[in-house]
Amino acid sequence: MTEGIAPMSDSCPIAWRIDGPGDAPILLLSNSLGTTTDMWAPQLAALTARHRVLRYDSRGHGRSGAPAGDYTLDRLGLDAVELLDSLGIAAVDVCGLSLGGMVGQWLGVHQPERIGRLIIANSSAYMGPPSAWHDRIALVRAHGMAAIADAVTERWFTPEFRATSPDAVDTIRSMLLTTAPDGYCGACAAIAAMDMRPLLPRIARPVLVIGGLRDPATPPDHARALAAGIAGSQLVELPAAHLSNVELPECFTEAVTGFLA
Repeated sequence: MTEGIAPMSDSCPIAWRIDGPGDAPILLLSNSLGTTTDMWAPQLAALTARHRVLRYDSRGHGRSGAPAGDYTLDRLGLDAVELLDSLGIAAVDVCGLSLGGMVGQWLGVHQPERIGRLIIANSSAYMGPPSAWHDRIALVRAHGMAAIADAVTERWFTPEFRATSPDAVDTIRSMLLTTAPDGYCGACAAIAAMDMRPLLPRIARPVLVIGGLRDPATPPDHARALAAGIAGSQLVELPAAHLSNVELPECFTEAVTGFLA
């Protein structure tokens, strides 16, 4: 593994890690709201068998900077582009989950020459109404991340998984609790303002959409709308909640590696 910090054009530091053989095709992984690069641990061994895997902590998360104020999807997308530029990487395959899937959509629309294949998992082109996100921002600003941790993890995993895999749930919950409130709120503002629906037809790369049949955060109709809006895309639906890569790691990994192959 190699790792480092890349300063963005606005001076925000973005932390990154690379695993896998140096001569393999590069796969960029973009994490969900409230998590870090470690959310991809269940996939890492399988993905690094055939890919050089580049992970990064999204702005506001993990070891990356968490500037105060509202973020935008444009800024989060530029972070991915500027990270590639800093590492001298021309193009990558991309897999993003939730917020990471929104970044993937942005790249497909605005920077198609930088990506090959695109996987959009447990994500959405629009997650309104904005008022719900503004209410969540106000709650976190007033009471911190602990005020939302239980409710969020309940939406991220099915009751059965929470009962049988408490250690996995606690690992993700710890990521959420240690996310900087400024970073979380900034990213929530980006989601509140996002509406990629009219832009989806501009995505002309091979796309796999992964949805969770029991996902209350981005329900099945959100995944189906993404697949319907992106010409030629494939849709895989898993019997999981929001963090399907953690809840059903083998099924998720099989879908990703099969598509990339």
